[in-house]
Amino acid sequence: MSRGVQVVILCGGKGTRMGENLTIPKPMVRIGDKPVLWHIMKIYSHYGFDDFILCLGYRGEKIREYFQGKKDWNITFAETGLDTNTGGRIKKIQRYIRGETFFATYGDGLSDINLIDLLKYHKRQKKVATLTVVKPPSPFGEVELGSNNLVADFKEKPILDHWINGGFFVFSKDIFEYVKETDVLEKDVFHQLVKGGNLVAYKHGGFWECMDTYKDNLQLNEMWRLNRAKWAVWQD
Repeated sequence: MSRGVQVVILCGGKGTRMGENLTIPKPMVRIGDKPVLWHIMKIYSHYGFDDFILCLGYRGEKIREYFQGKKDWNITFAETGLDTNTGGRIKKIQRYIRGETFFATYGDGLSDINLIDLLKYHKRQKKVATLTVVKPPSPFGEVELGSNNLVADFKEKPILDHWINGGFFVFSKDIFEYVKETDVLEKDVFHQLVKGGNLVAYKHGGFWECMDTYKDNLQLNEMWRLNRAKWAVWQD
């Protein structure tokens, strides 16, 4: 049963870091036999959020062809332009938003985040926007040194001690007062929200991974193959 809160997913990027020969939208790159976008939608659907607005851009017809007619989900395919920035894509879907609050996320991030808790947190805070923050693993191993520069220990890709944007957002419809069609969400819009004290952080300490590069895709596929896909909350 749908909980009524819509989910906006930014699907328009070209995925240039995935490799020069990528001829499909980045959200259509597969983990197992399904696009990463399907995995993201399954996370939301697991918590009862199955009303999606997909912000299409580069090769958007590929996304439309794959998801057209998926009866379990209500999907709006919104053409938001080939080179539109992230803020602009949000602005372009304003007419599709029906309620006071909606989710938004990128088309390449996976997590075991509890979306019910995230939504409740947003409503308690009474701010325009809630940003999920996470502590990512270091891309490199760490070497600990002792006295006289003797190597004391190795740590394999430790968790970093700072928060970053984890990409799972909740917005009130007032967000549209802060965004223009030329804006970058993370730069222009969020900075305006910060100035007005209207952006709050939700700390997520569980699993999070962004499929930013081809190497990330290989890693996520290996986790899926070994049944270690912590983001697959629908399998619990």
